[in-house]
Amino acid sequence: MNQKALRTLEFNKIIDMLEAKAVSVPGKAMARELAPMSELYDIEIALKETSEAVGVALKNGALPLGGMREIAGAVRRAEMAGILMIEELMHVGEFLYVCRKVTSYAKEAFGGSAPARGERLASAFARITPLPSLEKELNRCILSDTELADDASPKLSDIRRGIKVQNARIKDALNSVIHSQTYKTMLQDPVITIRNGRYCVPVKAEHKGSFQGMVHDQSGSGSTLFIEPLGVVTLNNKIKELEAEERAEIERILRRLTGLVAQDAAQLGVSLEALTFLDFVFAKAELSLAMNAYEPAFNDRGYINLKRARHPMLDKESVVPTDIRLGGEFTTLLITGPNTGGKTVALKTLGLLTLMGHAGLHVPAAETPELALFDDVFADIGDEQSIEQSLSTFSGHMSNIVKILAAVTPFSLVLLDELGAGTDPTEGAALAVAIIKFLHDRKIRSAITTHYSELKVFGLQTEGVENAACEFDVESLRPTYRLLIGIPGKSNAFAISRRLGLTEDIIESARAFLSSEDERFEDVITNLEISRKSVELEQERAERFRIEAEKLKSDYESQKAKLAEQREKILREAREDAKKAVDAAKREADKIVKEMRDIKAASGNIKDMEEKRGELRQALHEFDAAEENTPPPAYKKPDRPLVVGDRVYIHSLSQPGIVLQEVDSAGSVLVQAGRMKVKVGLNALSLDETPVSGPQANKSARNYSTKGVAERKKNISPTLDLRGDTADIALEKVDSYLSDAYFAGLETITIVHGKGTGALRFAVQAFLKTHPHIKSFRNGNFGEGDLGVTIATLR
Repeated sequence: MNQKALRTLEFNKIIDMLEAKAVSVPGKAMARELAPMSELYDIEIALKETSEAVGVALKNGALPLGGMREIAGAVRRAEMAGILMIEELMHVGEFLYVCRKVTSYAKEAFGGSAPARGERLASAFARITPLPSLEKELNRCILSDTELADDASPKLSDIRRGIKVQNARIKDALNSVIHSQTYKTMLQDPVITIRNGRYCVPVKAEHKGSFQGMVHDQSGSGSTLFIEPLGVVTLNNKIKELEAEERAEIERILRRLTGLVAQDAAQLGVSLEALTFLDFVFAKAELSLAMNAYEPAFNDRGYINLKRARHPMLDKESVVPTDIRLGGEFTTLLITGPNTGGKTVALKTLGLLTLMGHAGLHVPAAETPELALFDDVFADIGDEQSIEQSLSTFSGHMSNIVKILAAVTPFSLVLLDELGAGTDPTEGAALAVAIIKFLHDRKIRSAITTHYSELKVFGLQTEGVENAACEFDVESLRPTYRLLIGIPGKSNAFAISRRLGLTEDIIESARAFLSSEDERFEDVITNLEISRKSVELEQERAERFRIEAEKLKSDYESQKAKLAEQREKILREAREDAKKAVDAAKREADKIVKEMRDIKAASGNIKDMEEKRGELRQALHEFDAAEENTPPPAYKKPDRPLVVGDRVYIHSLSQPGIVLQEVDSAGSVLVQAGRMKVKVGLNALSLDETPVSGPQANKSARNYSTKGVAERKKNISPTLDLRGDTADIALEKVDSYLSDAYFAGLETITIVHGKGTGALRFAVQAFLKTHPHIKSFRNGNFGEGDLGVTIATLR
């Protein structure tokens, strides 16, 4: 891009605004170097970077770069084995602190991975490496930009402690001198002062020979000598020695810290480069947010469409936005209208926003602005008069236009302000038409402002050339700054003069000098203006009706939603009341069914146990025959209260057992019979007092308890299938099955209920939660049936 156009369109002011948004010195330098680009790929990358930074800044706030320092020079000198000053090392520590803050900011912004709209920023953040050990060491050793901390090294701490001790001794010695009666008359004042780095006292000149010590200075009048007492000389010399040792130790520490910086010089350079880039990109984002700007979409068709565009230098609260189009159905835009009507502002807005977009900056316009890719932008705007070069306004403009026409290409944008002005109107208009035709024939995108009526006619007659006007309110004598494309502008000279008080006879006399063609042309423009305003009024009226209709529709939808919500609330409350009533009835029914089921189960169990009693007796006889050497157990009625652990014989089951709980109020005890736990009355028990010793007794007990159980296991399946059953029928089956499985001694069972809606599974598992035979249950795992089965463990 040519530099003259950049100056003319005030692109440098945009750079100043961008530089102010940057935080660091290298970031500001990078902002100053920003220039428009001509490659579409580079432009789109720069725009995407700006958009990514805007998104991150809106979500996570500004990039925390406060305190970032320029350390490039210090790092280079460290690499070259130089010794860094304390201030430079402190700047490196502050830079590392910024690296740590920015890394934390990136983790919060991206959560460890780059989002779809943050790849380039994430890669920049990834190049930043905090160096916590180096940062910690620098912060530990450096107290300020001029002083190392005492604990930077043990030796430095000892030296400074020695200096403090010596200073205290010197002050004590000097205090004894200034308070001594011997020297009281010799001293000018009882004070301690420092001359040439040595502690002294002010002595009257006449006592020079009586006061032993070294003279270091005298007053301007010569009446006072500053003498270091002889007894303090040795102590002062010791301080000088310690101070020399301190300087040597400080130099050693600085050399060590510089070496640590040199070790990480490469990574520091990479982090500095990444932070500088991020500072620059986030400065572009801050500028975009400040301008309320948006990312433009670029095309290579030469098409520009800016809606509600604003000049960046004008106050965004008071500036009147304007719509600008160029390059679609027309390649040349002729803007006419009175002075101070906004023609030049419209021209500069078009040019400056184009340059900003080419520089990778967002433009202040409505969403999705469209800009064209140009190889260069040329502008001739403002007063080109030059006294030094003996150029008039016309000559200055024409000299610039000649250069533009010599350098322009079909892919350039040309902006010309007041073309042909400053000379004879007839010749100026002819030259203006010729220049416009030159640009138009080569399909060069151009926007031109003028006062000449001949150019308005040319615009109406020539295809690909469009007239535009900056609107002017004659009543208030003020421009509205709105650009109206498709309508040629009026000078409004007569109307403005009339409003300012020029008499009507003079105005009519002036009108008589106009040709009939000029009057007809102005009448056509006036009629167009009237028609345009009528259309605008109708459009405004239609827009008001549309807004009212939208409001009525919104109110209707809101009322409809409110009524639907109230209806749903009433139905929901009714359903809840009905559900409560049904639940209460169901609980009562479940209670009755359970009581009936318990009665049925109890009778069934007794009958079943009677059937098995014979089997158990047969098993007992078989056991006795197999164990001929084992004496038969001696059973008798309990003659003492049973205690936990007593062995008993259950007559109803023909099976031995062990007492688990003492006798309750009903005269029953809880007995473990094999795998079963049963409550048995005392009249159905006998006390087993047979001595038990060795494993044979345990074997016998096991045989008694498992003989009938093993037989029963053969008839009980470990799986219960409930698929196709209703919840009530299924629960009844489960209850009956659990009793059979429990007495059969099964440890684990599988209940198949299927997946479906899950209602049957919920009902079964709710039932299992409260069942006395169930120890635990779970959903089936992969390979067991998943959620279609429930695996239960019995007690």
